Amino acid sequence: MNDLAPQVAADVPREAQDLVLGLMSMPWGQVSPSVYETGRLVTLAPWLTGHGERVRWLLDSQRSDGGWGAPDGYGLVPGLSATEALLSVLRRGDDPGVGVETLRQAAARGLRRLSRCLSDARLSLPDMPAIELIIPSLVTLINEHLAENGMSDPLTLPVGMSAAPLEAVRAWLASEAEIPQKLLHALEIAGDAAIGAAVVPVTEIGTVGASPAASAAWLGDRGPSEPAHPVRWHLEAIVRRHGGPVPVGLPITVFERGWVLSWLARAGIPFEVPPEMLADLRAAIGPVGTPAGEGLPPDADTTSVALYALALLGMPYEPDSLWAFETPTHFCTWQGEGGSSVSVNAHVLDAFGQYARVRPAEAARYAPAMGKLSAWLRERQREDGSWADRWHASPYYATVSCSLALHEFAGPGAAPAVRAAVDWVLDTQRENGSWGRWSGTAEETAYALQLLLFAGSGERVRDAAARGYDYLLRSGDVAEGPPLWHDKDLYRPLAVVRAAVLAASHLAQSRSLGVRPVGQV
Repeated sequence: MNDLAPQVAADVPREAQDLVLGLMSMPWGQVSPSVYETGRLVTLAPWLTGHGERVRWLLDSQRSDGGWGAPDGYGLVPGLSATEALLSVLRRGDDPGVGVETLRQAAARGLRRLSRCLSDARLSLPDMPAIELIIPSLVTLINEHLAENGMSDPLTLPVGMSAAPLEAVRAWLASEAEIPQKLLHALEIAGDAAIGAAVVPVTEIGTVGASPAASAAWLGDRGPSEPAHPVRWHLEAIVRRHGGPVPVGLPITVFERGWVLSWLARAGIPFEVPPEMLADLRAAIGPVGTPAGEGLPPDADTTSVALYALALLGMPYEPDSLWAFETPTHFCTWQGEGGSSVSVNAHVLDAFGQYARVRPAEAARYAPAMGKLSAWLRERQREDGSWADRWHASPYYATVSCSLALHEFAGPGAAPAVRAAVDWVLDTQRENGSWGRWSGTAEETAYALQLLLFAGSGERVRDAAARGYDYLLRSGDVAEGPPLWHDKDLYRPLAVVRAAVLAASHLAQSRSLGVRPVGQV
């Protein structure tokens, strides 16, 4: 058993209520800054408020080895973006408040790191949106800088990667043919073809593709010449919120609300939801689902989590919009997706399962799809009992998503898969009680705890959970550790992660795992 001294638990219901109310005051969402996206604004929008702060933030974010970002191939995209941004500052002769020599040295360290990384035949790139377009676009820009300065040894593309897809997208955009909405999120890769492109829609709040970089790329020279332009105002609002650096995607309104409400409600935390929030969540779901936020295409992940949250909170809504994402074998994130996601399919199973639970007369309509989803998820479980996913760097996120969906909605046939996942979590706990891919984090520990406390049993589970909860009490800060969610760059949806930690804390408190509830002496 855990022999650590008891600690006073947090007031989880109060903190959960504050978190939910805070979603209303920041409706675009709470997202960590991105090295990639910030670097693109340094290059594309030096006229935007906070330019110097963005440059200094990039310099402060550089590691001692010259790189940026997380390990295992995740550092390539942010490293390319930051290095290219510093080279752009030097070429233009900007005065961001740091010395020219400081910029040169940082850019040189970045180039050396990139050269080593790109020449390494063992380089393995993560499955992230538009990575096959972003890397060639940035390598091309950097090589142009190097050529202007008379430097040899241009950067090369990773083994197996070609510039052909990038060239095709740029030609497509230049032809003024309609382009898929999902490409708008990375419009900055289009270069000059992005500037004012007639086929690119601008949302009512002034964003292009829910991306600061894409918005700046489309705005082009109108940024400084038209300070009242809606896109300029949107960018100003984002940079002022973050003090200069910008997140990789905003707004994420529906995504954030769906995940926060579902984490909290699934754990049984008592809290009240503003009626207008539930009404907005329901209204966001159209015939083909809902996007994560304005400027993005509808996706099965956001749609299913929003539907699941509504059903949990007593406002069930028919999940028929999810049929738009069904394929013969599984559910895609969006039409035309290259690859597949286990967490998306787990969330679709949650949505169908919870709706069938609260509307049992309609359960038969969704039973075949639920059976298909259950089998597909079990087939993709790894030998060690975990799952991996394309929307999150940590296997703990994928594993808790799949295991809990199977545990609740797949019947007794899924029990062996769930037990294997529990065993994997038990076997991978760190000495300090945490869990994590690269290091122990509050976020990943929260996922592991939820799996143990929802689906595990026995003395070993209780001991591991007590140690994990003790780690949460000692760490507390959800912003510690690397961002783990996949977009063009890794990012952290702060409110979503905070909700996951509160959910795990509530489950631990309800099982009296070595802590005194608030108010007890």
